[in-house]
Amino acid sequence: MRRILILSAALLLAACASQPVTAPLATPSVSPEPTATAQSMPAQTPQPTPSVSPIPSTAPTVRPSARPQISEAQGRVLMGKLLPAKMPDREGWIDDMLDAFTALKLAYTPEYICALAATIEQESSWQGDPVVPGLPKIVWGAIEDRAEKYHLPLLAVQTALLKTSPTGKSYKARIDSLRTEREMNDLFEDLAAEAKNLNLPLNMKNPIRTGGPMQVSIEFAQSHVKVWPYPYAMKGSVRSEVFTRRGGVYFGTAILLQYPAPYTDMVYRFADFNAGRYASRNAAFQQVVSHLSGKELVEDGDLLRYQNGNPSGTSSVQSALYGMSTQLGLSRDEILRDLKLEKLNAFAQSPLYQKVYALAERNGKSWPRASMPQIDLKSPKITRKLTTEWFANRVKWRYDTCMKRL
Repeated sequence: MRRILILSAALLLAACASQPVTAPLATPSVSPEPTATAQSMPAQTPQPTPSVSPIPSTAPTVRPSARPQISEAQGRVLMGKLLPAKMPDREGWIDDMLDAFTALKLAYTPEYICALAATIEQESSWQGDPVVPGLPKIVWGAIEDRAEKYHLPLLAVQTALLKTSPTGKSYKARIDSLRTEREMNDLFEDLAAEAKNLNLPLNMKNPIRTGGPMQVSIEFAQSHVKVWPYPYAMKGSVRSEVFTRRGGVYFGTAILLQYPAPYTDMVYRFADFNAGRYASRNAAFQQVVSHLSGKELVEDGDLLRYQNGNPSGTSSVQSALYGMSTQLGLSRDEILRDLKLEKLNAFAQSPLYQKVYALAERNGKSWPRASMPQIDLKSPKITRKLTTEWFANRVKWRYDTCMKRL
């Protein structure tokens, strides 16, 4: 009976964090902004998988300006000038940001430095291990909801969670005192290990999928270290590194800046950070396909449907393009072949992309190559309507403020 209770409790705990926590963890100070859109839990899958390609570009990203390259020492001086004057452990943040730029072979430009600083500030307000207000209430509320679905008395679940954990405190006590996502991650890691020792199902994986001061995808980080050397001595797993300040900044810098974004306005890179690499380019493509096909499409930046990270079924964009096959001079197989490039820079050079735009612009009208992904952000922590557009514009406002310090 005890094993059944532990298993039930573990399943319920996993359910409470079964979606990535990517909303801004610390409520930012109210500031004027150009419009009213870290990452957050979206309704339209702006998740690192499949929306964010887990494999980074293996070449340094294109620099956003024609300024001459500067040295690492000059980069440190520039960061010291651009970062807010009053912030916790200012030199420590500069160290971690500089190390990330150097390891990822990124140019020390004001644009990149301010882009990173603005994103960190939006996501965590310069907290290395961001506090999530009301986290115990959120967790217990989710557990109670799931207990009802499993027809289990909440008291029985709470009793199972009275078991002593590796920290010496009971699981229940640890939930009651949760303050940060890192603490929640450690809790789930211990619970998963406990379940294994009790010969419970081995597929009980830690459900926390994002973390750290930049709310980085664990999956992205695990994929990144396979193609780009991690610059630090790893004290534990890649997962545990994401929850450190240096690891969170490193992987966050990689996902934000280490790819050739085809945009003239930095706001679209911020939208991509929230919705997935090339989501802004793809949203503009969806807009064009909708115009040509006469079909109403959700401009969320996802051109294919995914299940477990792989294309599955036929998406509305796919269906619309199949209906235009003759006009485009492409077979269904050729259309699908090119759509599979949607998370890569190469999609913009594909026959499908080129022919769609050529068809739309044959009468001289020009169509944008970037558009704001239309995604609602949802999370137990969000109490008002937020969107990817809100996030991108919020970060852009912080970016502009940073650039004014030049």
